[in-house]
Amino acid sequence: MTIGLGLPFSKRKLEKLLDLAHLSRAELSSQAGFGGLIGESAPMRRLCELIGRISQCTSPVLLIGETGTGKEVVARAIHSTGTRRGKTLVPIDCSALTTTLVESELFGHVQGAFTGADHSKLGLLQSANKGTIFLDEIGEFPLFLQPKLLRALQEKEIRPVGSTERIPIDGRVIAATNRDLEAGVRAGTFRQDLYFRLKVIQITLPALRQHKADIPLLVAHFLEKFSDPVQPVHVISDDALRRLMAYDWPGNVRELENTIECAVALSSDSVLTVDDLASVSYHASAPHPPDGNEIVPLQETERRAVLRAVRATKGDKVAAAHLLAIGKSTLYRKLKEYATGLKPMETWTQDRSIRHNGTEL
Repeated sequence: MTIGLGLPFSKRKLEKLLDLAHLSRAELSSQAGFGGLIGESAPMRRLCELIGRISQCTSPVLLIGETGTGKEVVARAIHSTGTRRGKTLVPIDCSALTTTLVESELFGHVQGAFTGADHSKLGLLQSANKGTIFLDEIGEFPLFLQPKLLRALQEKEIRPVGSTERIPIDGRVIAATNRDLEAGVRAGTFRQDLYFRLKVIQITLPALRQHKADIPLLVAHFLEKFSDPVQPVHVISDDALRRLMAYDWPGNVRELENTIECAVALSSDSVLTVDDLASVSYHASAPHPPDGNEIVPLQETERRAVLRAVRATKGDKVAAAHLLAIGKSTLYRKLKEYATGLKPMETWTQDRSIRHNGTEL
């Protein structure tokens, strides 16, 4: 029996993974790694070990990883377990900084520096005094300000807008991106010297498809997080968990979290089932798109069309049914059929990763 990317799982191993989804809150907390990182797989163990080592130094760290892999969680773990844990961590989303105000936001300004500067303002880089500066989405940082950021990191000092004085700063720098910064350097959109300055220590975060064994632990955590105290959902059925583990999660842990939150909100029982997942807009098998010469069975073509319509309407079933020119009851029936994994058409799917009573799901 195999799950996901062809990683071998014996029946005994699968039963153990299923049992993990029934952990109590106390048991779950014992499985958490540094700073709340959850996972017992080899990639997560290596990540936690690495965090433990680098948290004791002050060298810059560059976190590389796909969207949703938890780069900010790792940054907070490095800060909270390191020598600066008693100080402030200042997160800066470089993609959200307004071009006209980014310099003032980062480096601060003095009174009268520009129209509307009625008072002096402390910059974000200075506010992380003896703490940690987390530069998220560093690949989005404006090219025209990269030399000034480089100088601030090298010289450990800044010059606020409108000032002639330089102010010392003392903050450990952790940067993160889902972009290929080396490609940015080649394209001229990211300075090579800044890139080398940031990547003194570089960590590549594993995608969720690379540590699927942690999915039961993550599911248990999210069930605890999103369950209504009045009608808690603490358990997930084996079929539903198998369905989650058969998916490759391109949106990684964030997508899994959103999926569980949605399923819990839609659930009317104390156990999360496959039916609850049927209303969530995600692929059950995540097959690769067909090439132009592929012969696709009619039922599979229908399935793909239905799922694409649901995704395109962001889960609005009425809109999806209208888009497909079918009745709403027909759409719900088809979604339920696809969720069971027992339709003959499902045996054709390219993700032949898990079997149920001899039928591939």
